[in-house]
Amino acid sequence: MRPDASKKLAAAAPKKGPNPVIIGGVIAVLVIVAVVVAIVMGTKDKPGGGGSAQPVGVIGGTGGGIFANAAAAKSNAPTLDLYEDFQCPACAQLEQRIGAEKASMAEAGDIKLVVHTLSFLDDNLKNDSSKRSANAAACAADAGKFLEYRSAVYAAQPAQEGVGYTDAQLTQFAGASGITGPALTTWQQCTTSGQHAQYVTDVQEASGRAGVNGTPTIKLNGQDVTKDVQTPAALVAAVKAATK
Repeated sequence: MRPDASKKLAAAAPKKGPNPVIIGGVIAVLVIVAVVVAIVMGTKDKPGGGGSAQPVGVIGGTGGGIFANAAAAKSNAPTLDLYEDFQCPACAQLEQRIGAEKASMAEAGDIKLVVHTLSFLDDNLKNDSSKRSANAAACAADAGKFLEYRSAVYAAQPAQEGVGYTDAQLTQFAGASGITGPALTTWQQCTTSGQHAQYVTDVQEASGRAGVNGTPTIKLNGQDVTKDVQTPAALVAAVKAATK
């Protein structure tokens, strides 16, 4: 009579359940995926990380303008969208004419001032000063000094169009805007890394889609009023008429 071999066969038979080799492979893949995700998330919003970091105050999604007086604006104040290029002589001239009144209205909350910094003049003038100054202003927005920086840039706009701004000048504008100490260090890192460079490009593209093909352009509650607000009195009248 042959010996019973059933116990040996049972011991040699494959055990039911997941294969440990397959399980190990799946775990290894999951670990790799987790590492990749962590790297991507960790670099997404860092300078040079390929993200589309937006400065403080942006409204309207990707390529939107900077809501420059959000803290002061009254709920019933009309929205004044200002499209400008820091190398645009006409923009600086308009700023000289109505800038003080516009700033006063923004401070009083009588308008919701949204600024769109364009950069198309770089192509026309064969330099990169529009992009660099717009990026620097966006970095100033992070420091809570956007309007101050904007004013400093226009005050120093070169008399000859196309001369542009040096890096040293952009830094001087930061100091003139009241960005000092650790905030200045952060601003410098933001500027030199081009942290908001993609945002600047997005603004230019979004403005084109909005039908803005030149600077300065001023829209009041979405309506182009550029030709109608060339004096302080005209600006005040237009805002009053648009106030709900």
